Amino acid sequence: MPRTWPWAAAAGLVAAGIAVAAGELAAAVLSPSLSPLTAVGAVVVDAVPAPVKEWAIAVFGTGDKLALLAGMILVIAVIGAACGLLETKSSPWGSAVIAAFGAAGVAAALSRAQFSPLALLPPVIAGAAGVLILRALAARIRGYQTAPAAESGARRREVLVGVGGGAAVAAVAGGLAGISRSSQVAVEDLRAGVQLPAAVQPALEVPAGADLGVPGVDPLITPNTDFYRIDTALRVPLVDPRTWRLRVTGMVEKEIEISYADLLAKPLQESWVTLACVSNEVGGSLIGNARWLGWPVRNLLAAAGVREGADTVLSTSEDGWTATTPLEALTDARDALLAVGMNGEPLPPEHGFPVRLVVPGLYGYVSATKWVTELKVSRFADEAAYWTDRGWSERGPIKLSSRIDTPARNAAVPAGTLTVAGVAWAQHTGISGVQVKVDDGGWQDASLAAGISADTWRQYSAQVELTPGEHTINVRAADANGSLQDETMRPVVPDGATGLHSIKVTAR
Repeated sequence: MPRTWPWAAAAGLVAAGIAVAAGELAAAVLSPSLSPLTAVGAVVVDAVPAPVKEWAIAVFGTGDKLALLAGMILVIAVIGAACGLLETKSSPWGSAVIAAFGAAGVAAALSRAQFSPLALLPPVIAGAAGVLILRALAARIRGYQTAPAAESGARRREVLVGVGGGAAVAAVAGGLAGISRSSQVAVEDLRAGVQLPAAVQPALEVPAGADLGVPGVDPLITPNTDFYRIDTALRVPLVDPRTWRLRVTGMVEKEIEISYADLLAKPLQESWVTLACVSNEVGGSLIGNARWLGWPVRNLLAAAGVREGADTVLSTSEDGWTATTPLEALTDARDALLAVGMNGEPLPPEHGFPVRLVVPGLYGYVSATKWVTELKVSRFADEAAYWTDRGWSERGPIKLSSRIDTPARNAAVPAGTLTVAGVAWAQHTGISGVQVKVDDGGWQDASLAAGISADTWRQYSAQVELTPGEHTINVRAADANGSLQDETMRPVVPDGATGLHSIKVTAR
């Protein structure tokens, strides 16, 4: 009897690949906002414990979603191969496992905020396609196993053609699915037609000397393509600005609903705001500065009439993600915006197109809701948001912090005078000074670049003297109130990391 287990495993891989591609292609037509892969992935994201998520962000950074998708594909491949072996040896158990995965896709779709009845069809189609392909290929393999010697060659060719042809179909279908299911492409087409109005209140002019231009230091204004992205959406939500609506509900005198056209017709303003993620480790890169265009949230809430006793606003994203923002941060004088533009263009899809929240002074997990669809005025005691429901603090003010950008960690540098430079931030309070220290020496003042506003980071540079050998360089900042950066090393959980950024260099 010929050895057929490699063919059986390959058949299972092919069946699983065709199933995934069929589900994604069907979703492109029937449910553009929710596919089987993203629905199951979102359930996995929700179910993973917070420490594991923090580990993934720390290890993979903004590539965490790509890592998750790669892991899912690997698991699917392993299970598919196992199903092939099982189906060939003991039909129909392999098919039953694939059918169960289709059912799991249905259950996952039912649990998502983007659910619609049509979203149930893609996982059903995926499961059916996987079962049909697997059964057909397994039948050929069994025929090859039991064929008389005279027919063995012909039967083997049948298996080869079936598995090889199926692999080709899976590859082509997967490529088509990737193209057709790309919400980035679809959203960009819609985004290209948006004409943002001029701001009634333009952003502050960037002062001369605000960007020191020191090589290795992040630019004062973060390009949109380089701006960090941390969220729970495996695929950028497809939101049509023509049908987008924002509802204001909860503890208000009257509920309000506005459209994208309504929002663009408001007197918009531009503001420079530096955003930071609570998952940013000391010295991390999950922070960026941009010029945002939008309408102050306080104006919308004033129109709705906030009732006495409210202390938070629960914002909800198109994909169901939620955040609770302190009411005072949305109603005081700060530039909390319903943002529609970023650095002079409509919001990029991955940063919230068509509309997102931007709130100076608060970490994104309690304020920066992208693809926002609802603002519910409420009380902290009555609400549980995505991250606060997982053990994070409910208010999330950004902590005073600083970072060394140059020299790089573990760099080899010439002995003598060395330029140390980077950025410091204390959003909505402002930076008043930065100091650096070499080894156990004293703190020395750095030259502080001009600041745009209290809501943005500031660059600094300092000249230090290094003798040959290994050295440790530290940085600390002081805010506009005179408070020094907290030197105690604490992790990001539950409300942001503290401690001083420290690097080692070797002078030669």
